[in-house]
Amino acid sequence: MRIGPFATRRAFLAGAAQAGAALLLPSAGAVEGLPRMTVTRDPNCGCCGGWVAHVKAAGFPVEVVEAADLAPLKARLGVPPALISCHTAEVGGYVLEGHVPADAIQRLLAARPQGRGLAVPGMPVGSPGMEVAGMPPETYEVILFGPEPQRVFARYRGTQAI
Repeated sequence: MRIGPFATRRAFLAGAAQAGAALLLPSAGAVEGLPRMTVTRDPNCGCCGGWVAHVKAAGFPVEVVEAADLAPLKARLGVPPALISCHTAEVGGYVLEGHVPADAIQRLLAARPQGRGLAVPGMPVGSPGMEVAGMPPETYEVILFGPEPQRVFARYRGTQAI
């Protein structure tokens, strides 16, 4: 029996579909080990997509919600105005504001400190999702905020803790 070009094409398409699904779906270990994250972002913001890719690469299962006006959500979740950035996420009972590195999120979830969440105010160059070719990464602070006074939770240069 001769195998024609359609059988080869079918095999290729089936393999491509399986590979695509493997890339898009989190691994079983990621789903079991890390809680689902919901990210609310402006659909016109490109850096938010870079940050989502960063947390997905760290193993977080992520649901993205697009909204043109994030101000009501930020107010409801208690994000202080001085800490507001471009996107807001919820994970494990905490709020994440801006370009918080994945390892800081993992540390937050392991330590479970008193607080509402973590924020990286502004959009520091070199933070996850804010990488700019040819520009050195900035040093920035990850702030723990909530009912207690705000405090520095971690310091980073780019994606590296310092």
